Amino acid sequence: MMTVVIGGAASGKSEYAEGLVLASACPKRIYIATMEPFDQECLERIKKHRRMRAEKGFETLERYTDLASVTVPPDSVVLLECMSNLCANEMYSPRGSGDRAAEVILRGVEHLKNQCGDLIVVSNEVFAGGQCYEEGTMAYLRQLAQINRMMAAIADNVCEVACGIPVYYKGKEPVG
Repeated sequence: MMTVVIGGAASGKSEYAEGLVLASACPKRIYIATMEPFDQECLERIKKHRRMRAEKGFETLERYTDLASVTVPPDSVVLLECMSNLCANEMYSPRGSGDRAAEVILRGVEHLKNQCGDLIVVSNEVFAGGQCYEEGTMAYLRQLAQINRMMAAIADNVCEVACGIPVYYKGKEPVG
């Protein structure tokens, strides 16, 4: 089962997605973290988040690009956080896929979906804040919007979280 959780900054989407993982019947919890560390502050933040997730029984895999090369057990619930970082990494990192980001990422998402018991993907809602950005930012937002639409098409469930409240547009809230 695949669930896409979308929301704005500080909407509660990550907390909600973690709750879905904790409610899953799958015994193995895997967290695929996509934030690439660029400085000491990022490294400290990653350490803090790893400790918090370990307390909840997550195994963390750091993955900044090439999602299709990740292998997970069939009895696992996978939380992929966050599609926004993965999209930026694929578009702009020297190891990324550049203009092919959406295609490469969707192939990776399908690869994960076909391996694990449950897949939960967190992504940012885009374009609610307007469309008056520099061209590079617009290119990124368009790619992320395309990825979100493609994921929604293959997902069993799609919800948006606002103020900590999930609203399902496709499917329904999974029950472990």
